[in-house]
Amino acid sequence: MSSTPQPGAPTQRPPVTLPSLAAQRARGEKIAMLTAYDATFGLLADRAGMDCLLVGDSLGMVCQGLSSTTPVSLETMIYHTESVARGLRHGGGSAWLLTDMPFGSYHLSREQALASALRLIQAGAQMVKLEGGGWTAETVSFLVERGVPVCAHLGLTPQTVHVLGGYRLQGKENASAQKLLDDALALEQAGAAMVVLEMVPAALARQVTAALAHCATIGIGAGSGTDGQVLVMHDMLGAAGGKLPRFVHNFLADAGPAGGIAGAMAAYVQAVKAGHYPDDSRHAW
Repeated sequence: MSSTPQPGAPTQRPPVTLPSLAAQRARGEKIAMLTAYDATFGLLADRAGMDCLLVGDSLGMVCQGLSSTTPVSLETMIYHTESVARGLRHGGGSAWLLTDMPFGSYHLSREQALASALRLIQAGAQMVKLEGGGWTAETVSFLVERGVPVCAHLGLTPQTVHVLGGYRLQGKENASAQKLLDDALALEQAGAAMVVLEMVPAALARQVTAALAHCATIGIGAGSGTDGQVLVMHDMLGAAGGKLPRFVHNFLADAGPAGGIAGAMAAYVQAVKAGHYPDDSRHAW
């Protein structure tokens, strides 16, 4: 039996790059992103047409059985990044690969952040993602100036969920909404090429998306007005167990036994591109 991941047929599309993602945003084509944690599922998602793959620290919960993302180590993120990158490389994958910087890997200093980011880039990531606004803008600038592409993350930031008081909607009040908008603008000014907006009101996500000149917004529980969408793979396959956020849709149930996981991933890509997911009447806050 072959040990090389070979799900689906090889794609013929050119590699996704930051310039191609910027062009995609400019022409109004939605960006489809999904988490991936290993070689086989990463390549499967790539061949379903995913624009971006995120090696998320959500692996702490869906792969390691942890109760949150905060215990996930940098070494663990490096291991899973290497796995996904290897699958894409051997399988001729095209997707843009980004990796979460785990809790504690960028908080002490800009130099610590750079050292952590370089290890993830050397493991195969093409971009790193870090959570929070305010103080992170200086860190983002420091990384970008040294050739490390950065995706920011605002709204619900799982690494600081205990401070936020749980997994709940962010930016509901005028003051917190204005701060999120200000943070997004500061992060764009610092050089961030993307920003994930998690669990914020759809109207606020649209406002932030319109205000940013070139930084692509990727929503999760933030309505349909962002430049793209991201989901945790286990959630969109209905495999995570427990109560799911109400913005999650089970695409595997739609695909049925014949379509399988590959069909579910392709259906997700198509739904994002067509603007059918998320359905604001069902999924938005």
